[in-house]
Amino acid sequence: MQVLMNLVLVLQLIAALAMIGLVLVQHGKGADMGASFGSGASGSLFGATGSANFLSRSTAIAATIFFVCTLALAYLSSHRESGLGGSTAAERLLEQGAAPALPASAAAPSSTASASSADVVPGAALSPVAPASAASN
Repeated sequence: MQVLMNLVLVLQLIAALAMIGLVLVQHGKGADMGASFGSGASGSLFGATGSANFLSRSTAIAATIFFVCTLALAYLSSHRESGLGGSTAAERLLEQGAAPALPASAAAPSSTASASSADVVPGAALSPVAPASAASN
Protein backbone atom coordinates (compact mmCIF):
# COMPACT_ATOMS: atom_id res chain seq x y z
CA MET A 1 0.00 0.00 0.00
CA GLN A 2 2.88 2.35 0.83
CA VAL A 3 4.50 1.65 -2.56
CA LEU A 4 1.26 2.54 -4.33
CA MET A 5 0.98 5.79 -2.38
CA ASN A 6 4.56 6.69 -3.30
CA LEU A 7 3.92 6.00 -6.99
CA VAL A 8 0.76 8.11 -6.99
CA LEU A 9 2.61 10.90 -5.18
CA VAL A 10 5.45 10.88 -7.73
CA LEU A 11 2.92 10.92 -10.58
CA GLN A 12 1.13 13.85 -8.94
CA LEU A 13 4.37 15.82 -8.59
CA ILE A 14 5.26 15.19 -12.24
CA ALA A 15 1.79 16.30 -13.35
CA ALA A 16 2.04 19.45 -11.20
CA LEU A 17 5.44 20.39 -12.63
CA ALA A 18 4.21 19.70 -16.17
CA MET A 19 1.16 21.89 -15.56
CA ILE A 20 3.31 24.74 -14.26
CA GLY A 21 5.63 24.53 -17.25
CA LEU A 22 2.82 24.28 -19.79
CA VAL A 23 0.92 27.24 -18.34
CA LEU A 24 4.04 29.40 -18.33
CA VAL A 25 4.85 28.55 -21.96
CA GLN A 26 1.36 29.28 -23.30
CA HIS A 27 0.42 32.54 -24.96
CA GLY A 28 -2.45 34.28 -23.15
CA LYS A 29 -5.69 35.37 -24.79
CA GLY A 30 -5.28 38.96 -23.66
CA ALA A 31 -1.75 39.34 -25.03
CA ASP A 32 -3.02 40.77 -28.33
CA MET A 33 -5.45 43.18 -26.66
CA GLY A 34 -3.31 46.25 -27.26
CA ALA A 35 -2.76 45.35 -30.89
CA SER A 36 -6.44 44.68 -31.53
CA PHE A 37 -7.47 48.29 -30.85
CA GLY A 38 -6.97 50.11 -34.12
CA SER A 39 -5.31 47.30 -36.02
CA GLY A 40 -8.51 45.85 -37.46
CA ALA A 41 -8.43 42.55 -35.57
CA SER A 42 -10.96 43.50 -32.89
CA GLY A 43 -13.00 40.35 -33.50
CA SER A 44 -10.36 38.26 -31.78
CA LEU A 45 -10.39 40.27 -28.54
CA PHE A 46 -11.24 37.66 -25.87
CA GLY A 47 -13.26 35.81 -28.49
CA ALA A 48 -13.18 32.27 -29.78
CA THR A 49 -9.70 31.18 -30.70
CA GLY A 50 -10.71 28.10 -32.64
CA SER A 51 -9.76 24.57 -31.74
CA ALA A 52 -7.46 23.91 -28.83
CA ASN A 53 -3.81 23.52 -29.69
CA PHE A 54 -1.28 21.01 -28.36
CA LEU A 55 -0.29 23.09 -25.33
CA SER A 56 -3.83 23.64 -24.06
CA ARG A 57 -4.74 19.99 -24.52
CA SER A 58 -1.57 18.90 -22.74
CA THR A 59 -2.39 21.26 -19.88
CA ALA A 60 -5.89 19.78 -19.61
CA ILE A 61 -4.47 16.24 -19.53
CA ALA A 62 -1.90 17.19 -16.85
CA ALA A 63 -4.64 18.86 -14.78
CA THR A 64 -6.81 15.75 -15.05
CA ILE A 65 -3.93 13.50 -13.96
CA PHE A 66 -3.20 15.86 -11.04
CA PHE A 67 -6.85 15.85 -9.95
CA VAL A 68 -7.15 12.04 -10.16
CA CYS A 69 -3.90 11.60 -8.21
CA THR A 70 -5.16 13.98 -5.53
CA LEU A 71 -8.37 11.97 -5.14
CA ALA A 72 -6.40 8.70 -5.10
CA LEU A 73 -4.05 9.97 -2.39
CA ALA A 74 -6.98 11.13 -0.29
CA TYR A 75 -8.67 7.73 -0.65
CA LEU A 76 -5.50 5.75 0.06
CA SER A 77 -4.56 7.79 3.11
CA SER A 78 -8.02 7.45 4.64
CA HIS A 79 -8.14 3.67 4.07
CA ARG A 80 -4.73 2.66 5.38
CA GLU A 81 -4.31 -0.67 7.08
CA SER A 82 -3.95 -0.24 10.84
CA GLY A 83 -1.08 -2.76 10.90
CA LEU A 84 1.16 -0.37 9.00
CA GLY A 85 0.94 2.36 11.60
CA GLY A 86 -1.97 3.94 9.81
CA SER A 87 -3.68 5.18 12.93
CA THR A 88 -3.69 8.88 13.49
CA ALA A 89 -1.94 10.56 16.39
CA ALA A 90 -5.26 11.21 18.12
CA GLU A 91 -6.22 7.52 17.87
CA ARG A 92 -2.87 6.47 19.35
CA LEU A 93 -3.29 8.89 22.26
CA LEU A 94 -6.77 7.57 22.96
CA GLU A 95 -5.49 3.99 22.91
CA GLN A 96 -2.72 4.84 25.38
CA GLY A 97 -5.12 6.68 27.67
CA ALA A 98 -2.89 9.74 27.84
CA ALA A 99 -4.20 12.63 29.89
CA PRO A 100 -4.35 16.03 28.24
CA ALA A 101 -1.50 18.37 29.05
CA LEU A 102 -2.09 21.26 31.43
CA PRO A 103 -1.75 24.82 30.17
CA ALA A 104 1.57 26.50 31.01
CA SER A 105 -0.07 29.00 33.35
CA ALA A 106 -1.68 26.23 35.44
CA ALA A 107 1.39 23.97 35.52
CA ALA A 108 3.86 26.70 36.57
CA PRO A 109 4.49 26.97 40.33
CA SER A 110 3.59 30.22 42.00
CA SER A 111 6.27 32.68 43.01
CA THR A 112 4.99 33.18 46.57
CA ALA A 113 6.26 31.01 49.42
CA SER A 114 2.94 30.61 51.23
CA ALA A 115 0.44 28.06 49.98
CA SER A 116 -3.12 29.31 49.70
CA SER A 117 -6.20 28.05 47.92
CA ALA A 118 -5.30 30.24 44.92
CA ASP A 119 -1.92 28.47 44.56
CA VAL A 120 -3.39 24.98 44.09
CA VAL A 121 -2.47 23.45 40.74
CA PRO A 122 -5.45 21.77 39.06
CA GLY A 123 -5.02 18.00 39.03
CA ALA A 124 -2.41 18.00 41.81
CA ALA A 125 -2.90 15.90 44.91
CA LEU A 126 -4.67 17.97 47.54
CA SER A 127 -3.38 17.82 51.08
CA PRO A 128 -4.71 19.79 54.04
CA VAL A 129 -2.62 22.84 54.82
CA ALA A 130 -2.45 24.08 58.40
CA PRO A 131 -2.90 27.81 58.91
CA ALA A 132 0.32 29.72 59.57
CA SER A 133 -0.84 30.83 63.07
CA ALA A 134 -1.56 27.24 64.22
CA ALA A 135 1.84 26.00 63.05
CA SER A 136 3.71 28.55 65.19
CA ASN A 137 1.86 27.59 68.45
